Amino acid sequence: MKKERERLSATTATSQKKEKTCLPSPILKKLEGKVTIVTGGASGIGESATRLFIKHIGAKVVIADIQDDLGQSIIKEIGKNKVISYVHCNVKVEKDVENVVDMTVSKYGKIDIMFSNAGVPEELDSTILKIDYEIFKKVFDVNVFGTLMCAKHAARVMIPDKKGSIIFTSSISSVTCGGAAHTYLASKHAVVGLAKNLGVELGQHGIRVNCVSPFCVPTQMLKNGLGINEKEKIEEFVSQIANMKGTRLDVEDVAQATLYLASDESKYMLYISGMNIVIDGGFSTINVALKKDISNTLSS
Repeated sequence: MKKERERLSATTATSQKKEKTCLPSPILKKLEGKVTIVTGGASGIGESATRLFIKHIGAKVVIADIQDDLGQSIIKEIGKNKVISYVHCNVKVEKDVENVVDMTVSKYGKIDIMFSNAGVPEELDSTILKIDYEIFKKVFDVNVFGTLMCAKHAARVMIPDKKGSIIFTSSISSVTCGGAAHTYLASKHAVVGLAKNLGVELGQHGIRVNCVSPFCVPTQMLKNGLGINEKEKIEEFVSQIANMKGTRLDVEDVAQATLYLASDESKYMLYISGMNIVIDGGFSTINVALKKDISNTLSS
């Protein structure tokens, strides 16, 4: 009798284990049926978000970028069994943005998520005396005007549906000063301001607008800016200046934060809109200069 009970118990446990294994993981259904546009989706944070989003059952992703070869290579790599497309788009050209939105609606019938991620840096050694209109225009055309156009054309589709999520990539520079060039910093502050203001206007139509503002992420853009091409050296540099020790921020971390804002979790659980989600391990809460001054004073 005892052996029979043990056998039945073991059989039940095995059956339950198989059943759990066969069931799709809930985490892979966060974007089920959702259609997403990712600008700058062929590399860096945008590529990571694209790869994460498309893992979710029933998700459809459109990569909008100017890096055609990179974009097409992603489609070739992961597009066989996934619903993913690539469209050439320079976000500083409104017609390009309009075309991406129209193509997406024509192909998939709607847009649920606009991840406006495309951006350009400014030379780190730029000073106020070096700034001219061409530098200002180059940075603001992409980082601010491009972001505004993504919101504009996503909104014209989302407003009739009375729902949607628009997400901007800003930067730690939107909440700190002294670590970035002036025009780039100003552009990222502008992006956060847009998100807050649009969150007010578009909230009337059931549309959420938010920002993600990451600390230093080892993307090619950061490598180019610092003049360091080795990821390990970039990570070592970031680790030295970071507040949170023992862990390192990567593109996947930013993608996970974006996924949260894109999914209905941020709609139903916390109803997040008009927020700037700072992903910096507490870096923006510390006064590095004060800490150094105290250390120098005590050691002298």
